[in-house]
Amino acid sequence: MLNDFYLKGFLTFLKIGFFTIGGGYAMIPLIEKEVVDKHRWVEKEEFLDMMALSQAMPGVFAVNFSICIGNRLRGFKGSVALASGVILPSLVVILLVAMFFGMFSDNRVVEAIFKGIRPAVVALIAVPCVKLGKAAKVNFANAWLPIVVALLIALAGISPVYVIVLVAVGAYLYGRYIKED
Repeated sequence: MLNDFYLKGFLTFLKIGFFTIGGGYAMIPLIEKEVVDKHRWVEKEEFLDMMALSQAMPGVFAVNFSICIGNRLRGFKGSVALASGVILPSLVVILLVAMFFGMFSDNRVVEAIFKGIRPAVVALIAVPCVKLGKAAKVNFANAWLPIVVALLIALAGISPVYVIVLVAVGAYLYGRYIKED
């Protein structure tokens, strides 16, 4: 049934949105498990491509990613269904925090909970980065470029916009004139 996908996709991304602490990058393993492994909506290679595209687009990564997947599967309606699912939990939490934060902002228990969550968030972001690096076949021979770029941005004060434009031009030229098919 056609409507079955929209409900299943919405609920899948609603679950991902509710149970992921740490933002978009922490969602990657859950999205991969649901979209690639469980439902088999896309292949691993296509998943990685959509993830790269989502990172390159302006906006919230998790929303961009859900839009890419939804569009690939069912076009505009699929994008709306999956994006709505991933957005709704954050919207509800933000509204609740805005309503009640003043009452608990000085509470030591709440402060301790947030301090305890931080290391878990770091791990939730680090694990998919390592897995993606392995899947993308990152090694010492090709890892020098991101390291140099990070140093140029951090130490030399070069704007990331210039780096993005330069990399885009370089990738185009590489694909057009150098890469052998």
